[in-house]
Amino acid sequence: MSEFPLIITITEDEIDLNELTDLITLPQTGAVVLFTGVVRGETKRENRETSLLEYEAYKPMAENKMRQVAEEIRTRWPVVQGIAIVQRIGKLKPQTPTTLIACGASHRDGGIFEATRYGIDRLKEIVPVWKKEVSPNGETWIEGHYSPKPGE
Repeated sequence: MSEFPLIITITEDEIDLNELTDLITLPQTGAVVLFTGVVRGETKRENRETSLLEYEAYKPMAENKMRQVAEEIRTRWPVVQGIAIVQRIGKLKPQTPTTLIACGASHRDGGIFEATRYGIDRLKEIVPVWKKEVSPNGETWIEGHYSPKPGE
């Protein structure tokens, strides 16, 4: 059992960055790195407009995989203290935060930026969250990158 805070949440509620920062910050915390994914309203390289994204997840399975991501972060970056991993579900309009990864540590050096980047990349890789894109041209389920390996 870790002495450090761990927040794992799948929610339909708005992501409160200040509240999550408070929840993972300890007296010895000197740095918190946050990554927030946001619904993109347009993708210029594909000349595509998005009206909204609809996210779905099987919470028990997804939360278990989110815990795995947190454990991997703690193993690779022992300097990380508090961790928050949040995924919104439901229908979300452009410019709405959808995902948050936050890591706290006593100092900005030692890998906290890399740990946060790893967190979002790994979340996209192993956490089963499904996304449907709604555009003026119709609806499309977006293929994810989920490709579990043996034992994952």
